[in-house]
Amino acid sequence: NNRSRLDRFKSMSLAATTTATAKRLAVGKLSPRSSAFLLCDIQDKFCPLIYKNETVVRTAKLLTCVARELDIPLIGTEQYPKAFGHTLPSCFADEEHLKNTPIFEKKLFSMMTPEVSTEIEKNHSVVKSFVLFGVETHVCVQQTALDLLELGHQVHIVEDGTSSMQPLDRNVALRRMASAGAFVSTAQSICFMLLGSADHPNFKAVSKLIKEHATLPNEFNDTLL
Repeated sequence: NNRSRLDRFKSMSLAATTTATAKRLAVGKLSPRSSAFLLCDIQDKFCPLIYKNETVVRTAKLLTCVARELDIPLIGTEQYPKAFGHTLPSCFADEEHLKNTPIFEKKLFSMMTPEVSTEIEKNHSVVKSFVLFGVETHVCVQQTALDLLELGHQVHIVEDGTSSMQPLDRNVALRRMASAGAFVSTAQSICFMLLGSADHPNFKAVSKLIKEHATLPNEFNDTLL
């Protein structure tokens, strides 16, 4: 009868949608609707000690601006701010955006504290993909990535948006996270993937941010010369 045909069609459509979503996640595609950005411990007292820290901060600013343009959730953490200070305002385009961003203090190395987990579960339950940037690559960023992967989430590491005090620690951690299943990419690549098309209504605004960022020095490029 018509009712049973309709039920079968709905079941087939749901299965097709589920399969398509699984395939998209498996190859690392990003969508603004199912993504969140995680800003890890870029703090004023500690960041100056980080290898190529100026590029990390400039990249963080690009990503926070893109998150705002595309209405992507942004969550930050601060590792023991009494010792390491607070999130650098230069990671944001303006003070208002910094104030409106949920930033959680922590002592756990991973960002996945009970408070952050609750924030994600309560307000961002549809998120399946996390774009992760900050410091240090081999400690807090890596442990956050592994926790998220263990929970079944997709993780994208922004290579030009993360670093450690020592280049060796950074490089080994990037390989370690990739081998565990994280996708390692660049800020530009991630931003364009989130746009998907030049027909995106926010294409001009995001493209302008990317172009402005591209005119700034990227210290990690120097390591490739």
